Amino acid sequence: TLFAAHPAALLFADGIAAQAPFIEAAEASATPVFGSPLSDSQLIFELQYYLNNALAEPITVHGVFMEVMGVGVLLTGDAGIGKSELALELVTRGHRLIADDAPIFSRIAPDILNGTCPPLLNGFLEVRGLGVLNILAMFGDSAIKSNRYLRLILHLERQDNRSLAEMDRLDGSFSTRRLLGVEIPEITLPVAPGRTLAILAEAAVRNYLLRRNGYYASRDFAERQQRLLDGDSE
Repeated sequence: TLFAAHPAALLFADGIAAQAPFIEAAEASATPVFGSPLSDSQLIFELQYYLNNALAEPITVHGVFMEVMGVGVLLTGDAGIGKSELALELVTRGHRLIADDAPIFSRIAPDILNGTCPPLLNGFLEVRGLGVLNILAMFGDSAIKSNRYLRLILHLERQDNRSLAEMDRLDGSFSTRRLLGVEIPEITLPVAPGRTLAILAEAAVRNYLLRRNGYYASRDFAERQQRLLDGDSE
C-alpha cells in the first residue's frame, strides 16, 4: 500500500532502521530510502527549511548586496553612481560582501527574502577604474558571506539643490519597495560632492535598527520640542 502511492522517497527518523521488506520493495520500485537520527518533528523542520530555499522562486536584482552590522543591505542606483565604490569602502570598514551586480533573492517565508550570489560572481567586485577585484583574496574570508536576509535597501540618487531642499528634514527619505510580494524598507541617499556615503550607510543601518525596535528619533525630537514649548507657555 505504501509503495502503491509511488512516493518520491522514504525517510526513517529517530534512528529507526529500515527492515528487509521495505528495502526489497524500495529496490523493486527504485525508491530512495533515507535514515536519520533526528526526531520526526526535527527532521520535518530541517526538510522544510531546505525545500523552502531549494524551491523558492528566485529574482535577480541589479545592485550590490552587503552585510552591514549584521543586516542584509541592498545598494541600488543608476549605473556609475558609485554602488561598487561604496561597497568597497564598507568592506574596508569591516562589513561583508555577499553579491555584486546581480544578487539573487528568493522568498523563503511570508516576510523573508534570502539573498545569495551567483556562483560565477562569488567573491568578486567590479570597481570602475580598478576592474574586477577578488575581495576574498584581498581581504580574507571575513570580508565575504554566502547569504543574508534582505532587510533594507539603500538607493543612491543624484539630486539637485531643489530636490535636497524639498526632502523631509526630520524623517529623511523613507519608503518601501515590494520584491516578490514582500515590503522592504528603502532609504534614498543623495549622492553629492563632500558626502561620505559609507558613514551615511552605517548611520542608516543603525537608524533602521532603532526604528525596528520602536524608536524614532524624529518623534523623540518633536516631543522634546513640544515639551519645551509647553514649558515656555506656562
